[in-house]
Parts: sequence; C-alpha cells; structure tokens
Amino acid sequence: MKFYRPLQLATVLCASITLTAQNNTQQDAIISAITQEAQNNSQLELLATELLDGIGPRLVGSPEMEKASDWAIAQFKQWGIDAERQNYGEWKAWQRGASNITMTSPRVVSLNATQLAWSPATKKTIESEVVALPKDPKDFAKWSNQIKNKVVLLSMYQPVGRPDYQLKEFATPDTYEKLKKENENRQKEYQSFLQAIGYTQNQLAEFLEQKGAAAIVISNWSGIMGANRIFDAKTKNIPMIDIELEQYGMLYRLAVNNKKPRISINVQSKDLGKAKAFNTIAKIEGKEKPNEYVILSAHFDSWDGAQGATDNGTGVITMMEAARILKKLYPNPKRTIIIGLWGSEEQGLNGSRAFVKDHPDIVAKTQVVFNQDNGTGRVVNINGQGFVNAYEYVSRWLNQVPNDVSKHIETSFPGMPSGGGSDHSSFVAAGIPAFMLSSLNWGYFGYTWHTNKDTYDKIIFDEVRNNVILTASLAYLASEEEELVDRTKRVLPTKDGKTAQWPVAVDANRAGRLETK
Repeated sequence: MKFYRPLQLATVLCASITLTAQNNTQQDAIISAITQEAQNNSQLELLATELLDGIGPRLVGSPEMEKASDWAIAQFKQWGIDAERQNYGEWKAWQRGASNITMTSPRVVSLNATQLAWSPATKKTIESEVVALPKDPKDFAKWSNQIKNKVVLLSMYQPVGRPDYQLKEFATPDTYEKLKKENENRQKEYQSFLQAIGYTQNQLAEFLEQKGAAAIVISNWSGIMGANRIFDAKTKNIPMIDIELEQYGMLYRLAVNNKKPRISINVQSKDLGKAKAFNTIAKIEGKEKPNEYVILSAHFDSWDGAQGATDNGTGVITMMEAARILKKLYPNPKRTIIIGLWGSEEQGLNGSRAFVKDHPDIVAKTQVVFNQDNGTGRVVNINGQGFVNAYEYVSRWLNQVPNDVSKHIETSFPGMPSGGGSDHSSFVAAGIPAFMLSSLNWGYFGYTWHTNKDTYDKIIFDEVRNNVILTASLAYLASEEEELVDRTKRVLPTKDGKTAQWPVAVDANRAGRLETK
C-alpha cells in the first residue's frame, strides 16, 4: 500500500491538471468565440440606429420610453431570449412636441432653445418683453411686481462662452487668472442674491410663475461651446425653456441696457396624464443553477434634450449585444443571466431600486451585477465597491479576458461602496457585489452628459465593441463559477471621529411627478 500511494497521488494530480487544462481550454474557446463574434458580426451600429435615430430619447413617462421597451422586447425575442416589461409604479406622462422660439425685437433671430422636460405647452404663441433679474436684492420686491406677462431670464449671466481649456491654451496667464476670478465673483454674487431674496433657483421659478410671468428662460451651460444641460421644468402652467449660452447672453445684454428685447415662444407638448413606470427585463435561463443569477445592468431612460446616446444608449446596446452573443455562443449558462434595462434612473435609480425591493429572492441569489453607464469610452476602471474579497474573483475573471481588452483596466480593491450615481448602487446597498464598468471619459461629463449634444455621432463604436467583449466574457465567467462569490463587506474607514456607513437600500419613487394627497 505504501508503495502505491505516491503513484495513486500522482495519478490524481495528473487527472486534476488534465481536467483543469480542459476547462481552461473550453473557457478560452468560448471567450475567443465571443471576441470574434463581437468584432466580426457586430450589431451595435444597427441597434444604435434603431434606438437613437428611430425612437430617440427615452424620458420616463413618455410614449418613446414605452416604444423603446417594445422594440427591445421584440429584439430579444428575435434572438431567442425571453423578455418582458415589469411595471413598478406610475409617472407623469408627457410628450415633447415642436418648438419655435424667436427674438422679434430689436431684430429677428431664430433662437437655439429647448423646452425643458414636462414643461407646459403654450396655448397660443407668447410674444413678450424679456427682462433680467435686478442686480440689487433690495430692488427684488418692487421688480417682481412688474413682471406680469413678461419673459424672465433666470440664469447667471456669463459673458465668456469659451471653455476653460481654450482660455488656458490661448490667454496670457494674467488674462486667464483675471477671467477666472471674474467668473468666481459672478457666481458668488448670484448665489448671494438668491440667498438674500430667500429662494433657490428652482423656488424662484415657481415664485415668478405665481407673480404672473409669461415664461421662464434659463441657460444651463455645461462649460463646452454649444452644450447645455437639459433637465426638467419647475413651472406648472407657463413654459420653461433653455437657450444656448451665446443667445442667452445677447438677450441679457439687451435687457440690462434697456433695449427691451422681445421674443415669441411657441412650444408644443402633450400632457398625457399617467403612464406606467417600468423596467425591461430579459432572461437567458440557467440550466444547472437556474435560481442563481448574473445581472447585466444599464438604464434605458434618458433626459430628452438630445438622443440619450452616451447616457445611456451605449450602455443599453452594450448589454443587448452581450446578451445576443451569449445566447448564440453560450445558450445553456450554468446560472440564469438577467439583462436589466432600468427605468427612471435619471430621477433617482428608481427602476433598479424597485427591482431590488420587489425581487428579494433574485437579489439574495445574485452572483454579481455588471453595470455600464458613463459614455462611449472603453472600460478603464473597476472598483471593488467595498467587498473584501472582490479582488480574488474579479481579478481572476479579468485575467481570462482578452489582453487587448483587460490591459486598459485599472482596479481598486476593496474600494468604497457607492451610495448613488448609477444602478449598481441599488444592489450594493442590498449587499450584492455590483460593479460599475467605468469608461474612459471622452468628454462625457463636460460635453454629452445630460446635454443637447448627446447624439449618435458621439459614439465611438470600437470602444463599445471593447466593452461588449468585456461584459460578455465577465458574465460567462461569473456564471460558470462553482459557488456564489464571497460578499463580505469591508470595515469602513473613520473620518473626524465618525465611521462611514454602508449605503441603505431604499424604495423607488413609484408616483413620479404626480399630485398625491
């Protein structure tokens, strides 16, 4: 017996090594096939054209959001993937129409303007004088009694419309510092004005509506020429619009120099009552452990100043394309793969928060969540989100991803749990390993994030293909893992005598912008 034991051990070791090699070869073959499919048979451009050009932006509560969901469900089913819409609440239903905003005096100029989301329509064309806020808060009470039937400019005046990077490149150091200081002083003066009159900018819009203003105009400049952030109206009965910085400045200068500019406003939209708030959920059923899950995550909704291309059309088409490839090349996953296209992320992660609240059975057995939601760039960072042993399994998976993809990625472990920002945070708060696949900037936050420039042409499809390979490979590897990964949370650091707290899971807003008693 003693003579044979080393031989038996050697036999077992050889068998183990052979089995491991076979498994690695099988994995390498599938990941190689994923790479080839993503590169040589990509459907990304077609998906983007259908979603962004054909349907457009996807404001929660809009008919376009419902149309986009119908399209995605049909597309999933065409690929042999089960999909459905899961309602979780209601939202104010609204649809954008045509806009025509023109300066009529002292000369005629067609203005680059956008009505804000959920803005009331004009019953008839408004034509009125444009006025600016007074400079001295002591004059505000008297001024506010004289604005009836006038169009009010609400934003801070910015005389320089060049981005900071141009000022740094071309201005002399003295001029740059002078312009920078002047802008800082304007911001302080504007905030001091609001504080002195006792209103935030949002509250001031509501107050001016009550005082009889005909319309409210802002310019929410991003800092990049031509790019303004387009959010929601704060008025209930009068239109609220955003005008690009250059033309807003023109109106302001004319107004404060007593040239009495006038504009006409004709903005059309439809108040459609209530609409269902929902997530669009697709599933590739697991064969060995169907009640354990890998979740591919992206929010489907967008603001509607443009097409919602990089926020988050790119995330949506990444997850859809990854699902298509996995269904084709890995049709019988060990675990069920869920593709969650969430609704109303932009108003507070509502879709993913509702999913976490409504599906505790799924959440409890979720292996991992991979979320993508920050532009068109290749993924360059993964944070451990505060899970102590995330390094072990995430690094192991990344080591099996093609080097051309993984070589760009920096990791930080264990990291800190995200308390918000995107839908992975909803799962992190519930104690589930959920990772943001963070992308290279490509000017996202300055140029396309929530702006009127978030359009198809800003997508770099080679970068998105990179992310499809990464996402599909990680989903496959996580699905094949023998057991559920460890989800031990780190001890959070202490600062100023206070220990940081793990984020708390909260429910969704399930009655968005609706009057409640």
